[in-house]
Amino acid sequence: MVCGGFTCSKNALCSLNVVYMLVGLLLIGVAAWGKGFGLVSSIHIIGGVIAVGFFLLLIAIVGLIGAIHHHQVMLFFYMVILFIVFLFQFGVSCSCLAMNRGQQEALLSSAWNLIESKTRMDLETQLNCCGLFKNSSSSFDMDYTSCPALCKTDNNCVTCGVKMLNHATEALKILGGVGLFFSFTEILGVWLAVRYRNQKDPRANPSAFL
Repeated sequence: MVCGGFTCSKNALCSLNVVYMLVGLLLIGVAAWGKGFGLVSSIHIIGGVIAVGFFLLLIAIVGLIGAIHHHQVMLFFYMVILFIVFLFQFGVSCSCLAMNRGQQEALLSSAWNLIESKTRMDLETQLNCCGLFKNSSSSFDMDYTSCPALCKTDNNCVTCGVKMLNHATEALKILGGVGLFFSFTEILGVWLAVRYRNQKDPRANPSAFL
């Protein structure tokens, strides 16, 4: 059987969805591990990561079942949803790669104001810093007062924003690059689903469609 045949397309699509399932399980496992060890206490962050992992796992299961049974309807919904995910992830990845330092500061400030105070204290403890940026005087004073970092005892703390920005560019490049690479695997999945959906199973009844 040549690589462009029915069996090859089926095996390639099944393998790709198995990889998606493993990635989804990995996201759920990492979120549960972070919560269990107390690395992140915010239920919103944990819930968001678990939701992404569960959604990816669900889409992969739909694609895997559709590929195994050559189910036209399931394959159609699979490729439509996966294409929408590709568009969203491609845009986010490009935004990460194109973000400058000023935009990073604005993003950090917005995220810092949204997270819970317990999560802020966890970050301050792990990074050994206090507050985000000194230019926001009122919120910085409140964060510094409740800061549990060890550096506070020596009165030699740097702001968390400075520490985060030192690694933000590298982190955004990694996230953008990985997201961009993964988005192209999604467009590969859409192409395989379209190709496989239009092929006929040589062992099936020629009059059968679903």
